[in-house]
Amino acid sequence: MTSLRFVDHLHDVARDADVILSDIWGVIHDGLASFPEACAALRRFRDGGGTVVLITNAPRPAASVQRQLRKLGVADDCYDAIVSSGDLTRHYVTAHRGKTVCRIGPDRDNSVFRDLDVAFAPVESADYIVCTGPFDDEVDTPEDYRAMLTQALNRWLTLVCANPDIVVERGDRLIYCAGAIAELYAAMGGEVIFYGKPHRPIYDRALSLAKEQRGTEPKHVLAIGDSVRTDLTGANAMGLDCLFVTRGIHADEFKGQRRLDDAALRKLFGGARLPFALMHEVRW
Repeated sequence: MTSLRFVDHLHDVARDADVILSDIWGVIHDGLASFPEACAALRRFRDGGGTVVLITNAPRPAASVQRQLRKLGVADDCYDAIVSSGDLTRHYVTAHRGKTVCRIGPDRDNSVFRDLDVAFAPVESADYIVCTGPFDDEVDTPEDYRAMLTQALNRWLTLVCANPDIVVERGDRLIYCAGAIAELYAAMGGEVIFYGKPHRPIYDRALSLAKEQRGTEPKHVLAIGDSVRTDLTGANAMGLDCLFVTRGIHADEFKGQRRLDDAALRKLFGGARLPFALMHEVRW
């Protein structure tokens, strides 16, 4: 197996890139505060003529994501556009206008339904489910939803997953996301539609936005992320180079290491194509 290189600076691996598709949570903030050096690095890339599209599994519209970024100290000049799994979920809801929705998720994610004139119903009578996450991600686990999912399965309801992430970091903790509930439903035999990384629609939308910003087709796209399951797998499927950030949800596997042996690489990355390079945290 080919060994991976650690790099210290984004400019060492982004010289030939004209577009960066960057993950948000774990790369430019941890849910509580922004990472100033990562934000500065993306700004420097843009100053050099590059285009940055933030690509996120957040189950909210891009405008809501932008408001959250501003609160966390991420300035608008760090990126050109945002594409979220919440936007793609809204397209599904719009295409199924007139159907009732069973909502699973916290109230803060309700913006995914804003202005869509959605009728909500309990699982016993709804036409399909939209899951944006646990109702209380501070305490809930996927198993807390098994009874509800069993009811849904008995009615053959489709579950639309508005965030395929299994976990995400919040400060120094990992919390469950919608993907954990959706994966349980799929394992039970339920039908799940995933919107977000690693699935192609969100990448197609991000590349389309990049093309609009540049006025031309991107030639070399670099993806940045901290998740093997979503960021690396999605980049691999799209044929994109992936800069893998080790300070995110896989931080424990990389703790104190600057080089991984073949056994460690296999354990972490499995059969996936290895990342283009590793970086502890993004800096220019």
